[in-house]
Amino acid sequence: MTPSTPIARTALTAAGLAGALLLAGCSSAGSASEADSSAEGVEIAGVEITVDQAAADLLPAEIAEAGAVKVATDAPYAPFEMFKEEGSDELTGVDVDLGHAIGAKLGIDFEFEQQAFDGIIPALQAGNFDVTITAMTSSVERMEVLTFVDYSASGTGILTTAGNPEGIESYLDLCGKSVAVQGATSQVDLVNDVWQGECEAEGLDPIQLSEFPSDADAQLAITSGKAVASLLTKPSAGYVAKTTNDGGTFEVVEDPEAPNGYDATLNGIGVLKDNQELAEAIQAALQSLIDDGTYEAILDQYGVTGIGIDEATINGAADAK
Repeated sequence: MTPSTPIARTALTAAGLAGALLLAGCSSAGSASEADSSAEGVEIAGVEITVDQAAADLLPAEIAEAGAVKVATDAPYAPFEMFKEEGSDELTGVDVDLGHAIGAKLGIDFEFEQQAFDGIIPALQAGNFDVTITAMTSSVERMEVLTFVDYSASGTGILTTAGNPEGIESYLDLCGKSVAVQGATSQVDLVNDVWQGECEAEGLDPIQLSEFPSDADAQLAITSGKAVASLLTKPSAGYVAKTTNDGGTFEVVEDPEAPNGYDATLNGIGVLKDNQELAEAIQAALQSLIDDGTYEAILDQYGVTGIGIDEATINGAADAK
């Protein structure tokens, strides 16, 4: 639902999802802020996490000695980073839980602080933060400054009525049907620039696309019968489907040809290029979380297992070029 790319965070954060949160109400998922620290480990998403010594040994000496890293994030951007409740400065979300889980694997604290998105990279360069975890696209352009530990991949998702009464299995099933979308988003461009041409090539009627001021308005079009589906980023779709009416209102279409969503891009944990040791330690800790199932548990509690990846790569977007 972001204005330019499928999941890229730009200087304009995704305010439209605030409407989705109003529809969704409060999530029942536990957060890292509720983690139970003990001698045995830290509990996040129902999983007890203990130190992975091999990963911890990769930490730069000064970080290991300090016992903490400062993490820049820009909330709210649900389900990645958001405030636990209105008026609170306590953070929760996929990125927050994952950051605390990585910290637990490394035996250090990941201390999240709010920072406006367009100021994150300058703040890292100024030494105010060590890391950023904020649903940032692992773009080649940003790699001029940052090393990215890739932790998810996401593109456009299709949200429809629970039970999927129209039997939508892929975007081609939207040809000839009424579809809602937030205006001025990458989803509008994807439909107009790509999908409409594919509908025509298949001899099908064009998608009847209706643009709305927000994702919440697009979702209302579904419940009011004005549209059979809406388009938004896949993690947003998954979160809305899981939390709205306890999962009884919406459903996300799972296309095996696009498990991370259509036109998906990698998202990464950003570390300054001259701090390669820290990036490699984070990569090892994240891979440990992937291997033992904690990573999937964290994604699942926010309804976004579809954005998961199998391997914690470094600068994977550059390798894909």
